[in-house]
Amino acid sequence: MFRGLLIDKTDGQQATAVQQLNEADLPAGDVTVRVAWSTLNYKDALAITGRSPVVRRFPMVPGIDFAGTVEASADPAFAVGDAVVLNGWGVGEVHWGGLAERARVPGQWLVPLQAPFTLRQAMGIGTAGYTAALCVLALERHGVRPDQGPVVVTGAAGGVGSVAVAMLAKLGYEVAAVTGRPQEADFLSALGARQVIDRAELAKPGKPLDKERWAGAVDVAGGQLLANVCAAMRYRGVVTACGLAAGMSWPASVAPFILRGVTLAGIDSVMAPVAERLQAWRRLAQDLDVALLESLIRDIELDEAIGVAAELLEGRVRGRVVVRVGAA
Repeated sequence: MFRGLLIDKTDGQQATAVQQLNEADLPAGDVTVRVAWSTLNYKDALAITGRSPVVRRFPMVPGIDFAGTVEASADPAFAVGDAVVLNGWGVGEVHWGGLAERARVPGQWLVPLQAPFTLRQAMGIGTAGYTAALCVLALERHGVRPDQGPVVVTGAAGGVGSVAVAMLAKLGYEVAAVTGRPQEADFLSALGARQVIDRAELAKPGKPLDKERWAGAVDVAGGQLLANVCAAMRYRGVVTACGLAAGMSWPASVAPFILRGVTLAGIDSVMAPVAERLQAWRRLAQDLDVALLESLIRDIELDEAIGVAAELLEGRVRGRVVVRVGAA
C-alpha cells in the first residue's frame, strides 16, 4: 500500500482525497517509480477541483509530472536506482499520475534526470518550465535573436511565464513581462524582465494591426491577449502559443500574418517526441540559473495539494509549486 491523491466520480459528483492505494491497482507499464516529488500545474488544478473535464478515466491519480527513482524495470534503458523525470503523456488524465508515492509507466515516457538538478528542482521546473524551454527553442528555431528586439511573455508571474522570463533574460533577450498582478513587478525584475506591463493593457479588444513592439512572444493566455500580442508583433516576428489561461477563443484577424509575415508557432508539451524533451531539459540545465529557480519554488505537502489547487486557479500562486510526495 502507498499514499496518493485519488479523484473519483459517483453519480456525476467528483470526490478528491489523499488515501491509501494498492500497488496492484497501478496501471500497465514496464517501469515502476518511487515518486519523490510532483508539482501542481494549471491542468492539475483543473483536474483536482473538477472545474474542467481534464480527467477522462476514473478513479484517477492526478499529477502530470513526477520525479523519482526507478524501483523495478523491464525496460533496458532504465535500471533500478536511476533518477527519472516524467512530463505529460496523458498521466493524470488517462493514466495514473504523479501525486502518489508510486507510479508505473512505459519506459519511453521517462527521461533521465539532468545534472545539476535535484529531483525537487526538476519538479520546480516541471511541465511548466519544460514548456517554457520548448517555447524558447521554437523562437530560436524560427530565427528570433536578442538583437532583433524585445520578447514579450504573458502570464509572466506564473509557472511557464516565470521560467520563460528567466531563460530569455539569461540568453540576452530584452524581456517584457505581462502580468495581472502589479505587486509582482519586483519579482519579475529580479528574474530579468526589463519592462513589466499590466495585463489590462492587452486584455481589451484591439486593432487588427497595432504599433510594432515585439520580435518574439511566449503566450500562455490565448484569447484576447494572444490576439493583441499578434497585432503588435514586428515584421516577421514569432509568437509561441502554449496556453489558454485567458480563454480558448481567439478573436484575431489574419492581418499580422499576411501583412507582416508573423509566425504563430503552436507548442505542445504533452506528446512531444523524446528527442525534443531531452533537448529542452538539456537547455534548461544550461540556461536556467539554479539560484533563480529556487526563488520560483514553493514547497507543499501532499495533503495541501487540494487547497493550493484552488489558489492556483484563482491566480494567487507565484512561480512553481512542488509537492513532497515520498521524499524523506
